[in-house]
Amino acid sequence: MKQHHKLTLFLCLTWTITLLYGEMFAFWIPTLRSCSWPSSSSMDGVDGYDKVAVITDPQIMDKTSLHLPPKSLALEVAQFFTDLYMRRAFFASILPFKPDVILFLGDHFDGGPYLSDEEWQESLNRFKHIFGLKSQDRFRDIRVHFLPGNHDNGYAALLSHKPEIVRRYEKEFGKRNYRFTVGKVEFIVVDAQTLDGHPEGNLAAATWDFVKNVSIDFQLLPRVLLTHIPLYRRDETPCGPHRSSPIINQRIVRTGHSQEILYQNYITEESSNRLLDLIKPVLVLSGHDHDQCTVSHESNHEHIKEHTVGTISWQQGNLYPSFMLLSASNSALLNMSNLEEAVLTRLCFLPMQTHIYIGYLLLFIVTLVTLLFWPTGGVNFGCHCSDFLAYGKQLFKVGTKEKTEDENCEYEMVWDAEGSMHLVRKATNTPITRAKDTSGTMERGNAVMRHTAKKGNAQEVEISMNVDDPMTNLPPRTSKSTAKFIIHRLVRMFRMLTVIAVVNIPLYMMLLFKDWIDQ
Repeated sequence: MKQHHKLTLFLCLTWTITLLYGEMFAFWIPTLRSCSWPSSSSMDGVDGYDKVAVITDPQIMDKTSLHLPPKSLALEVAQFFTDLYMRRAFFASILPFKPDVILFLGDHFDGGPYLSDEEWQESLNRFKHIFGLKSQDRFRDIRVHFLPGNHDNGYAALLSHKPEIVRRYEKEFGKRNYRFTVGKVEFIVVDAQTLDGHPEGNLAAATWDFVKNVSIDFQLLPRVLLTHIPLYRRDETPCGPHRSSPIINQRIVRTGHSQEILYQNYITEESSNRLLDLIKPVLVLSGHDHDQCTVSHESNHEHIKEHTVGTISWQQGNLYPSFMLLSASNSALLNMSNLEEAVLTRLCFLPMQTHIYIGYLLLFIVTLVTLLFWPTGGVNFGCHCSDFLAYGKQLFKVGTKEKTEDENCEYEMVWDAEGSMHLVRKATNTPITRAKDTSGTMERGNAVMRHTAKKGNAQEVEISMNVDDPMTNLPPRTSKSTAKFIIHRLVRMFRMLTVIAVVNIPLYMMLLFKDWIDQ
C-alpha cells in the first residue's frame, strides 16, 4: 500500500472515531461514568428513594432568539442543531437513568409571550418532539410536571395585560400553582413571575392565596419549594464550585405608572422571606439563571439550601449545560431532625457542544495541512522544500569553491594577444605532489607558465582573474517545476479529501437523523 493511501485510511478512521464520539459517545458519559442517583446508607440505599430528573430552561429557539428573519436558513439551522443537542441529551443522558418523575423548571419556550397562536403551537410541537412527549407509551410509567417561566408567560407587567397567554399555557401544561407528592416528599410549585406583582392584581393574589393555603395545612411531609426565579440573595453571594459565569446581582425593572415588574433576576427579599416562612421547605429548586448556583438561606434559625439548576441548552450562554438527579425518600421519616436526608440531589453535566465543534474545526485544519504537506507519492517534496536552503549555501560557498578544487587540478598561466594573463585549469588523475622543480618554473598546483594560449582544447576550463557575480553561477530556476509540483499536490489533496468525505459525511448525516427521527 502506498504512503498516501495509508495516510488517507488513517485520516478516515480518525474522522470516523471523532464523529462517533462527538455525536453519540459523548452523551453516554453522564450515564456510564460521571453521574448516579444520590442515596444514603441510612435510607436503604437507592431503593429507599423515588427518582426525579430535573430539567430547566430549554428555551426552544424562535424568531425572537437571534434577531434573525423568521424562516431564514440561518435561523432554521440554529434551531435544528440546538433542538438536536437537547433531544440527544434527554434520550442518551437522562432517560437511561430511568427516572420515576421528570420535572421541568420553566422557560420551555424563548419568546412564548410574543408568539402568535400558530407560532406558539409550532414551538410546542418542537418541545414535545425534543423530549419525547408525543409518545404516550414512552411515559407510561413516568410522571411529568411543569413549572411556568418568564419566557413562557412573561413578567407581571405583561401578564396583567395579556390574560390569553396564561390561558393557553394552562390549557397545555396545567395549573401554574399546585402541589404534588413524590414518595414521602411534597413538592410545592409557585408561579414566581407573579409573586412581586401588584398586590391588588388577580394573578399575584391568586399565587399568594395558594401559598397561604399550603401554609395552614399540617406539614406531615418534608417540602421542596419549586420556583423558576431564584430567591433573593445578597450581591456577590458565592454560588459554589460549579458556577462557570460571573455572579449576577439583584436587578429589578418596573413600569413607571403601575410599578409592575418588567424584569427581575431574583425574587425580592420580602417575598423570599415570606415564602420560606409560610412553606417551610427543606430544599428550594430554581432555574432562570442559566448557570449553576448553590446558596443557603436562613429562615426561623434554620439554614435552607437552594439549588439553581443550569440550562440544558448549549445556546443559552452556558458552555456547561446540566441537569439534576433528585432522590426523594419513599419511606416515613420518624426522626424529624433527619429531614435533609429525605431529599438528596446531584448535579450532572452534559457534553460541551461548543468544544465538540471546535474539535471538528481543528481536525479539519490538521487534515488539510497533513494532506497538503505530507511527503507521500512520487513527488520529492523534501527537495522542493530545501531548494532555498541549497541556493543559500551555494552563495556562501562560491567564494571558496576554487580553492577546494585547486588540490585536484593542474593550472597553466597563458597570455592572450592583448597581453592579459589567464589561468587555465586542467583536470588530473594523479595525486598532487609538491616536489621542488629544478627547471625554475613557478609552482601552484603544478601550474606551468606558457606564452601562448591553447585554444580549442575541450578539456580546458578558462577562469578569468576577475571574479564574476556569483549569482551568474547559479542554475536558472524554472517556474514550471514549481507550478507542476503545486498542481500535483492540490490534485492529490482533493482526491484524498474526497475519499475522507465520501466515507464520513454519510456517517455524520446518519448520526444526525438517527437521533432526530422518532423511534
